[in-house]
Amino acid sequence: MKIIFMGTPDFAVPCLEKLINSEHEIVAVFTQSDKKKGRGYTLTAPPVKELSLQHGIKVFQPETLKTQEISNLITSLKPDLIVVVAYGKILPMDILKIPLLGCINVHGSLLPKYRGAAPIQRSIINGEKITGVTTMFMDEGLDTGDMILKSETKIGKNETSGELFDRLSIMGAGLLIKTLNEIELGNICRKKQNDEMATYAPMLNKDLAKINWNDSAEKIHNLVRGLNPWPVAVTILDNKNLKIYKTKIAKFMGGNPGEIKSVNPFIVACGNNSAIEILELQLEAKKRLNSSDFSRGYKLKLGTILG
Repeated sequence: MKIIFMGTPDFAVPCLEKLINSEHEIVAVFTQSDKKKGRGYTLTAPPVKELSLQHGIKVFQPETLKTQEISNLITSLKPDLIVVVAYGKILPMDILKIPLLGCINVHGSLLPKYRGAAPIQRSIINGEKITGVTTMFMDEGLDTGDMILKSETKIGKNETSGELFDRLSIMGAGLLIKTLNEIELGNICRKKQNDEMATYAPMLNKDLAKINWNDSAEKIHNLVRGLNPWPVAVTILDNKNLKIYKTKIAKFMGGNPGEIKSVNPFIVACGNNSAIEILELQLEAKKRLNSSDFSRGYKLKLGTILG
């Protein structure tokens, strides 16, 4: 089949790699614009663009798909199918109608749960035990199209969203190829989503990052996992921001929420008579460290209240 691929971040790369190594023809790749990154604000190409150029695939980076020029361009490429994986732009109806076989999306949740921009992070923040990947036909709604195939996996109790991203991206690539094979064979069984079962996963922002020590240790642990690698959970220590990257549930040692109960290991009291051990952290303007190294270089005081 002749395919246009639309994707941007690392999550989309395994899907594109699988397509490149398949019998299907990638006639073009659409991705977001190069962005300035890092301390030097170096203009950096999206991972999908880098991989595409390595294989000599045409790359387009329009600011919007909502122009007649782009519609004409896509029509001229005569795609049988458009595959969308974490592209980051909404496809208008005139684009959705162009491919002969439709547009399909690889989504990082078990739809209809966690529709939206941040399904992987939100599933961890909410303490889900199982998640997965869904392929679906796209319509004008937000991840509301008919489902095609699903693949599920358990979420590790200490797994971060970054780690789960990597696993689901590989799962998604395998599911994509299986989906394309079924489409080509005409074996697809479209399944409507139950909108009454739908939940939403809005984009993350830094306002989510502040830890509320009145929450249970489990809830805080899930927040830390879900916000790693971005935007990273944060608290206040001695009037400075303290980013917390990794934690684990600890034995409750008494104390008020946010109170440091042990220095090495670094244990903090939480709400509901619970406690958490901080494993990796980064004080404002300092390096990221494990808690043992941090406690050797920073004089933590028992009884200090974080927050």
